[in-house]
Amino acid sequence: MRYLPRLITSEIKKASKNFPALIVTGPRRAGKTTLLRKCFPNASYHLIEDPDIIARLRSDPRSYIDTIKVPAILDEIQNVPEVLNYIRSRLDQAPHKNGQWFLTGSQEAPLMQGVSESMAGRAAIFQLLPFSQEETSKVSIFRGGFPEPLARPIAADMWFRSYIQTYLERDVRAVSSIRDLAVFRRFLSILASRVGQILNRTDLAAPLGVSVPTISEWLSILEITSQIILVPPYYENFGKRIIKSSKIYFTDSGMLCHLLGIESEQMLFNSPFFGPIFEGFIASEILKTQYNSGKRRELYFFRDQQGLEVDFLVPTGNRKLILLESKASRTITPQMAYSIKRLRGYISNYSVKSFLVHLPSRKQEITSALAPGVKAIPSDALGKIF
Repeated sequence: MRYLPRLITSEIKKASKNFPALIVTGPRRAGKTTLLRKCFPNASYHLIEDPDIIARLRSDPRSYIDTIKVPAILDEIQNVPEVLNYIRSRLDQAPHKNGQWFLTGSQEAPLMQGVSESMAGRAAIFQLLPFSQEETSKVSIFRGGFPEPLARPIAADMWFRSYIQTYLERDVRAVSSIRDLAVFRRFLSILASRVGQILNRTDLAAPLGVSVPTISEWLSILEITSQIILVPPYYENFGKRIIKSSKIYFTDSGMLCHLLGIESEQMLFNSPFFGPIFEGFIASEILKTQYNSGKRRELYFFRDQQGLEVDFLVPTGNRKLILLESKASRTITPQMAYSIKRLRGYISNYSVKSFLVHLPSRKQEITSALAPGVKAIPSDALGKIF
């Protein structure tokens, strides 16, 4: 697969001119290394996964770091986060020299803890997710956005199976003391069947025979390693009593389809999970748009105790709010805008834009009026509204 430019590239290059270090986090195999090596072809490259290199870094980190020629890319730095202290020492020797250290990590929370302790104010931090629809038309609900399944669709199922095994053996074991990986693998499958639902930890714990705190720990692992998206309820209640639990989605819809045993696009379209999978696909695309433009994450849902629900609320600053409802259909009717129209009626002191996101069709307008104040937009044009 030829190199496809990433939308985050301009933000990465801009930051390299203003910060001495850059850190790119995100799920394993999302393209972090390729991105940095394309952005900074003259930087030396160091993969921190080889056991010998890790051993050297842990036994004599200062000597190893002192031998590195900058600019340098240090890949999978979460394996030895204590090295950040020594990188900071190198940075402090030339505090006004920017674009020197480029770091990647597949486990966001442990890495961010090291950054906050060692690199505060010295590093720009980015998150890279798999490809978005804006970046390549090969991205789809069935295949997702990981580079390798898009490059070799015929081997996608084998790739996802291998990815899960590697993920369990490397990332899960690295951040947890889980002994029985088979139970965690079952947890992944059960969680996949709850996509788009309000998170209920007790419901997840019962079929696995584990405790609720264990489920909370496992969810944290999946979130740390960027495999799932937990969407919280919006923090303003608009005069309504709101649900306080998050909704669960998977970062990559291709991975989700694999976990659910969906083996073709036709199986996907006929699946009872098609609606929730499409909803999660939209959630992921929204986050990709935000991350790729250097913005912070802002994604919520709304549901009150009377059942009024809107899939996504996205604050865009200056008391502006975007409401989004997703429908896995190419046939759009005004009745589909009912929930958005009702919620709009409760919102004051905000400038509100409302959209119903639907499956793209061959002949369509990019946006069309669906109801007063609500526009319909195909999912492949989602990036145009932010």
